Amino acid sequence: MVLRPVRKISLTEIYRTAKFFQQTQISFHSKTSNQSQAAALKPETLSLGHEPTSFSESHHHVFGELPQRKHSGYNHLLFEYSRNNLNVDALNLFVRIHSSGFPIDGSSLSCVLKVCGCLIDQNAGKQVHCCCIKSGFVEDVSVGTSLVDLYMKTENVVNGKKVFNEMPEKNVVSWTSLLAGYSRNGLVVQAIETFFRMQAEGIKPNPLTFATVLGALADDGAVAKGIQVHSMVIKNGFESTTFVSNSLIHMYSKLGMVRGARAIFDSAENRDAVSWNGLIAGFVSNGLDIEALKVFYQMRLAGVKLTQMIFATILKLCARLKELGLARQLHSRIVKDGFDSDLTIRTAVMVVYTKCNEMDDALILFYTMHGVWNVVSWTAMISGYLQNGGAEQAVNLFCQMRREGVRPNHFTYSTVLTAHPTASLVQIHAQVIKTNYENSPSVGTALLDAYIKIGNTCEAAKVFELIEERDIVAWSAMLGGYAQTGDTEGAVKVFLQLAKEGVRPNEFTFCSVVNACASPTAAVEQGKQFHASSIKSGYNNALCVSSALVTMYAKRGNIASANEVFKRQSERDLVSWNSMISGYAQHGYGKKALKVFEDMRLRKMEMDGITFIGVISACTHAGLVEEGERYFNMMVKNLSIKPTMEHYSCMVDLYSRAGMLEKAMDLINTMPSPAGATIWRTLLAACRVHLNVDLGKLAAENLISLQPQDSAAYVLLSNMYAAAGNWKERAKVRKLMDERKVKKEAGYSWIEVKNKTYSFLAGDHSHPLSGRIYLKLEELGIRLKDAGYLPDTNYVLHDVEEEHKEAILSQHSERLAIAFGLIATPSGTTIQIMKNLRVCGDCHTVIKLISLVEDREIIVRDSNRFHHFKARLCSCGDYW
Repeated sequence: MVLRPVRKISLTEIYRTAKFFQQTQISFHSKTSNQSQAAALKPETLSLGHEPTSFSESHHHVFGELPQRKHSGYNHLLFEYSRNNLNVDALNLFVRIHSSGFPIDGSSLSCVLKVCGCLIDQNAGKQVHCCCIKSGFVEDVSVGTSLVDLYMKTENVVNGKKVFNEMPEKNVVSWTSLLAGYSRNGLVVQAIETFFRMQAEGIKPNPLTFATVLGALADDGAVAKGIQVHSMVIKNGFESTTFVSNSLIHMYSKLGMVRGARAIFDSAENRDAVSWNGLIAGFVSNGLDIEALKVFYQMRLAGVKLTQMIFATILKLCARLKELGLARQLHSRIVKDGFDSDLTIRTAVMVVYTKCNEMDDALILFYTMHGVWNVVSWTAMISGYLQNGGAEQAVNLFCQMRREGVRPNHFTYSTVLTAHPTASLVQIHAQVIKTNYENSPSVGTALLDAYIKIGNTCEAAKVFELIEERDIVAWSAMLGGYAQTGDTEGAVKVFLQLAKEGVRPNEFTFCSVVNACASPTAAVEQGKQFHASSIKSGYNNALCVSSALVTMYAKRGNIASANEVFKRQSERDLVSWNSMISGYAQHGYGKKALKVFEDMRLRKMEMDGITFIGVISACTHAGLVEEGERYFNMMVKNLSIKPTMEHYSCMVDLYSRAGMLEKAMDLINTMPSPAGATIWRTLLAACRVHLNVDLGKLAAENLISLQPQDSAAYVLLSNMYAAAGNWKERAKVRKLMDERKVKKEAGYSWIEVKNKTYSFLAGDHSHPLSGRIYLKLEELGIRLKDAGYLPDTNYVLHDVEEEHKEAILSQHSERLAIAFGLIATPSGTTIQIMKNLRVCGDCHTVIKLISLVEDREIIVRDSNRFHHFKARLCSCGDYW
């Protein structure tokens, strides 16, 4: 059947026709003789709304039963409704026409299918589809194309593709509808494949086809194909078509090729507001803010009328640059041009004010929106308060929003979750579950991050498992949580799961897992393995990864590797510098730490309080008292960095280790706030070394009053009395510990051999190779005495015989671990052990001698620092 073109008629004829229909008053639901067709499209099954417009109001309820001899008028009215976007009226009209038994042609069906697509009403569309089949018009190319468009718009890609494949005849519009449908539903690859397939089948693309595929290529990031399609646009002579050139500008901008976008813009014969906005938005999205402002200025000089999209783009730019002056000018122009009633624009202005810390102006603008508030405007205000330190106001607004009946979206929840602990995490989590947002990647990530911040990785892991489509941000957040709590095993498990599921890690993922490997419980080789993985993935030179590697190697005892990574960094941040300074300090290389600091000063790098904690610690471990004082004064007087309790603790440690206990006490007395437990513990430890019993007793009393269940205070005090030979006072302290049920922390050491960790207690016989271990210790004892070793029994704080004291010393946990390392590893291998307590002076002497007689480098990490023993020397310079 060949459809004849519809004659174009005037509005007068349409109104005359409508008047005729109005005079035939028969019920809307009257049955007609054409029952078979009416069954396919039932008025009662359609859920139709009402669009009150000036055009439609005078023609509402105009149809009763329509005489078949007057059938052309209703088609004209149907098309007019559709052209004027009166979609509900058009669908109502079609239902009445169909119920009245009027003959229906392909043009009517194509028109009403487009209406169903605009209304996103798949149910009505399917009923019209039935009419198409029963009336024999399903093979009509315009009907088939409209069906494809309908199903694609209602996200039924399967049916859309099926209709397209069954069409006996396809034209460029049909192909473009399929292509646009794929693109609209995020099936970018299929859209691009369709574009090239249609040409293979001899269909020449039209301008709309090119505009559609260019949008798909922009989403896919396909640079080569984008350039190829651009050349096809030129060959087909469509480069002068405005909306095609606009699509090219958008594509090149989205691909990051802003020069290409600018070239298209400059060569365009006809530019409209979309062209200008496309270029400005392209500059903004690529971070070229000044260039965007220049183009905006040129646009104003060209006299181009400002549109909603242009206002939105420039306001976004103002928010990013915190350009309050320009934002106020734009706000004034928005009001003059009548855009102030646009909720999107008003919200954008409000966001600028919040970014510029003008919360009063933002709140005034927000409350003028009363009655038209939506979730976006509420969320913008909540976010604004949080950005400006108003957590309480943000939470109050969130509660008010709920009272107003506005349902939060995923961005609202993600934003308000950062307000914890002002907002109850448990209550927000409950609301998230009730509103079915727990599976959302953004909400789930924000929720698990909130749990991580309070140290609840167990609950965070539960949230993580519920996220349906975990993106790399969610994976990195979970990894970061485990790294933060030092759970290396959990972090490694998540990383391996990530790889198994085919998710490609990014620099932040590697940063998190490397940080987790810096934990004392991590296997030595794990960090090296992830370093190798980062190299393979090309992320080892990313700043956050390289800085994490410096920290990890420094904390795991490999200061040489830390320095190698540090030297190779093309760019260094404050974390890198601080890690290198504190790393050298912790390893006993005080002068190297200070050299790095001086290099930092020469480069005029930013410094913070953490920098000076590392510097003063370096002076402490190297016994550089005067230098430590100078750097402390530099921090306070020259750089105006307010000292924290940690800085004062470092200074007390500096004086205490040097035996300047009175100076340490003077500093404690002049501190702006009372000394904490760390400072008193530091002073007490020094009093035990320097046998200042009176001051030690004072320090112990203060420490016990602050932490009555901490065993360190009692142990240090009792050890001080034991070293002074005051066994009576020592017994009193031990009795007090028993009365208060304070348990002394057992000293243990551990060593990693062949990716397995072995731990030892003093006098331990539980290891399967304990026989060989003790034989090795006996052998070492003989060789050490030959080398001049004399046991220092002052470190045995028990009232026992001298001979027994020597036996106790020889079975300290670190000696057992070293003996095992000597028999379990090849000759020449570096031995690295960890100890939870401080290494005693006698063991320090013994390990120096072992490094000489066994020709091994031995690295010991105790509770205080690293010691690198080699050829009878220690990196601490015996200032341990």
